Amino acid sequence: ICQYSLDIDRWNLECEFNNTDHRTDLNGIDRLIVRRGQPFSISLYLRSGSYQPGVSSLDFVAETGPQPSEQYGTRASFGLSASIDTSCWSAAVTSPPGDMVALSICSAPDAPIGRYTLTLGHSARIEFILLFNPWCPGDAVYMDNKENLAEYVLAQDGIIFRGAYKHPIPTPWNFGQFESGILDVCLRILDMNPKYLKNPGKDCSGRRNPIYVSRVLSAMVNCNDDKGVLLGKWTGDYEGGVSPMLWRGSVEILRNWDTQACQPVRYGQCWVFAAVACSVSRALGIPCRLVTNYLSAHDTNSNLVIERYVNENGELVQSKEMIWNYHCWVENWMTRPDLKPDFNGWQAYDPTPQEKSEGVYCCGPTPVRAIKEGELTFKYDAPFVFAEVNADVITFMKKKDGSTSKVSSNALVGQKISTKSVGSDAREDITHLYKYPEGSAEEREAFKKADHQNKLLQQQQNQGLHLNIKVTSDMRKGCDFDVFAVVTNNTQSEKKCRLLFGSCALSYNGFMGGNCGFKDLLNVELSPGGERKVPLRLNYSKYGGQITEDNLIRLAALLLDYTTGDTTLAVRNVVLDNPEIKVRVSSKICDKIQTFGSDHNFWPRLENCCFSIEGANLTGGGIITERLGPVGPGEDAKVKIYFTPTHSGLRKLVVDFDSNKLCHVKGYRNVIIGK
Repeated sequence: ICQYSLDIDRWNLECEFNNTDHRTDLNGIDRLIVRRGQPFSISLYLRSGSYQPGVSSLDFVAETGPQPSEQYGTRASFGLSASIDTSCWSAAVTSPPGDMVALSICSAPDAPIGRYTLTLGHSARIEFILLFNPWCPGDAVYMDNKENLAEYVLAQDGIIFRGAYKHPIPTPWNFGQFESGILDVCLRILDMNPKYLKNPGKDCSGRRNPIYVSRVLSAMVNCNDDKGVLLGKWTGDYEGGVSPMLWRGSVEILRNWDTQACQPVRYGQCWVFAAVACSVSRALGIPCRLVTNYLSAHDTNSNLVIERYVNENGELVQSKEMIWNYHCWVENWMTRPDLKPDFNGWQAYDPTPQEKSEGVYCCGPTPVRAIKEGELTFKYDAPFVFAEVNADVITFMKKKDGSTSKVSSNALVGQKISTKSVGSDAREDITHLYKYPEGSAEEREAFKKADHQNKLLQQQQNQGLHLNIKVTSDMRKGCDFDVFAVVTNNTQSEKKCRLLFGSCALSYNGFMGGNCGFKDLLNVELSPGGERKVPLRLNYSKYGGQITEDNLIRLAALLLDYTTGDTTLAVRNVVLDNPEIKVRVSSKICDKIQTFGSDHNFWPRLENCCFSIEGANLTGGGIITERLGPVGPGEDAKVKIYFTPTHSGLRKLVVDFDSNKLCHVKGYRNVIIGK
């Protein structure tokens, strides 16, 4: 039978139907955006003739990247089939014979993601964007839980946990991965990475693999080696940029990078790097969640040990190796065909520039399961992540004569590893995914695999004198309060000791600031079994000018036993609560929303106040700001803001209150918007 090519006049990409079916409609319905391994439909209108099964023919060529190649998998040629084959590129006619031809087309579930052109015969050429498909069982990012998919792919808002491990503080964030133009920015990030610039054909081929894409994002969200998105800054002021504390979402950051010719946005810190990486991962279709590790170790020499030093006053001496009060990274969900089957699932990767990996400031992805099992030979950067949650801490005292002596301390690492719960704003503790219970046989086996000799050989702490730091529950910024060093004598003899108890301002990543209060008791006497509780008063008049926007104070108590010469160190970081700001949001069932704010405070007077509102598909990815007049003690301030939503349905507002006397306080709230 002689076959004839179809004579195509025009076509309809059925963008609204396809994008909705592929769960990409929040990106808009003005162009075709589909997910791999899932059929999509287009309608062809013929100039002449009609489609006849077995007689009519049509050839297809799908191409991505500037150097499409069948060898690299960036070019695929295929023809019409009797039915769709979802395991490869395929096409089939789904309409009866006639001058309108309904086509069903499917990409391979392992096709490279990105911008595509699809040539149909000799006269039609269409363009579309192809994304990862976590709803497709054949895709490496497949996730089989509907609630998890709603949270880790489709949710545009989330919670980042900051504060301290004994006082986690939830901070709302607008990921905004479906806001107008954000997908284009994410694809541009891939195109600006050095591997693409060096060999675009090979790089585009690598985009079939979520392991490769995640590693590229880990490098490109920071700008240390490339034209990446964010410039990090952890000390000094933030002149020439925005304080990391003031970012409310990823949209403004990504748009600024895009519109400023890929110049890095100033400035980011770990939770900002991680949040932007989460936005990009979700935009590309990879399930992603943001994780906070409290008391996170930064091991610079890969020996799984953090060596820290104190002076003779018990004050910590700054060093390159330190314990961050918390550190944020992200986890992407995918299979690991390069490893054993047990290591599929969540893979940790970290876009904050800390140490180089293969000559580039990036980290991961490494299986979370590998960290738990101590499998440190697995790609990528498992030793660094393992140290973040498991490193041993050894403390030395640097004396004035230059000598050092070991100090007994009970330092914690890798506590309350946290992420947002699925379907709620509650904190989910996922420490058990990274670590076995302390002291368990499984933990010991993991340390053996990791060759973590310090942990295996760790001896019991000195049981004679016990030193602990206790605090009260109402430590608020602006107030004076007491903290306590508690010394217990567990021996059968009387003890005479010296106690040094000090405090200093602290940044979340371990950098220390000015003194907030200090006490030196030369003669602390303890009877057998006795206990002594020593208070240290922290006055706002002293600490107020020292602390950073992190609201953190480090407490350190050093105990010297005159009898034995042994020294014991106790350290605790505390986070101060900001004054309570209550925000009430009310909405009408219409095309506009009214937002009312109420501030309750015990400050003398707040001036230069403003409310900022940001919401996914509500404010166009921008921030609406309204200034307020001065607010006195206990007064209410009311602001009414109107804006038009992009889509109807459930949306989340991020409401931010700021003033020149108060670190900003964020609230968040779901709002139902009707048509």
